[in-house]
Amino acid sequence: MSVVTLAVDAMGGDHGLAVTVPAVAKMLSRHDHLHFILVGQPQALADAVKKAGIDGHSRISIQPASEVVAMDDPVAVALRQKKDSSMRVAINMVKEGRAQAAISAGNTGALMAVSRFVLKTLPGVDRPAICTAIPTVSGHSHMLDLGANVDSEPAHLLQFALMGQALVNAVDGVSRPRVALLNIGEEDIKGNEQIKEAAAMLRDARHINYVGFVEGDGIFAGEADVVVCDGFVGNVSLKTMEGTAKMIRNMIEEEARRSWWRSLCALFAMPVFKGLKSRMDPDRYNGASLVGLQGVVVKSHGGTTEQGFASALEVAELEARRNVPALIRDALAPESDQS
Repeated sequence: MSVVTLAVDAMGGDHGLAVTVPAVAKMLSRHDHLHFILVGQPQALADAVKKAGIDGHSRISIQPASEVVAMDDPVAVALRQKKDSSMRVAINMVKEGRAQAAISAGNTGALMAVSRFVLKTLPGVDRPAICTAIPTVSGHSHMLDLGANVDSEPAHLLQFALMGQALVNAVDGVSRPRVALLNIGEEDIKGNEQIKEAAAMLRDARHINYVGFVEGDGIFAGEADVVVCDGFVGNVSLKTMEGTAKMIRNMIEEEARRSWWRSLCALFAMPVFKGLKSRMDPDRYNGASLVGLQGVVVKSHGGTTEQGFASALEVAELEARRNVPALIRDALAPESDQS
């Protein structure tokens, strides 16, 4: 297998080095073809690498960066003032061809802005989008946009559909992914004018397997492989999903502690609970792709665990190895020719 080099913003996120470096150590033991460029403040990085037991490892190198983009930094600060941040330097590694992908758990807005400024968008892409896998009863689907664009035109939703379809084809091996528009109903008369116009464009697109509208509950039913929506709607939906999962987990734990009898029953049901937790575990689905850029950039949840960051690294490795940006570029070309 060909060597894949990943540039890691080791300082980003809520937990920084305490999560990113142990996750890299885990990945080194899993994949012999992976190389890492750890970007951050040299002394802090050296200490973290030593603590993780990978000091002097032949497949890691340290790239100094004197600044860190804080989770509450305005986009303008990250873009214009912190030009030597670990986030910016990691993305520069992709631009320079020293790495095939960049991964960060840092500020989402800053990551998108810096990535777009440094890497630029693919030909035919007006706006990059954020895409991630969502668990369903039959496996998972991919949903975009999840917050990069809070006011998208119908033409942008068409581009999201093309990019999502190319991504799913590459990472899941689905030859003709089912593409649906998220809406308030499945009937053609439902939705605002933006959605209705986008639906007409998707129906006319020869290279998209458009299956119509999908409601929120249909996402989890696995009715589509790609769910397309505006970034405002997508972000609210994603945060609602995350909040609901946490609420269910907390409620189960509270009910199990209400009495000794319930605790005993919960003990016998433990295999069921563990299976449910595994299928809904946010760490398992951590790693959102910034699609539409001339390079692979993956966003990890800021508060993720070591295992969660490793999942984001897995996403980056797969997309880099499959060269997803090139596949998206090719997917956009036929529709451009048609128009």
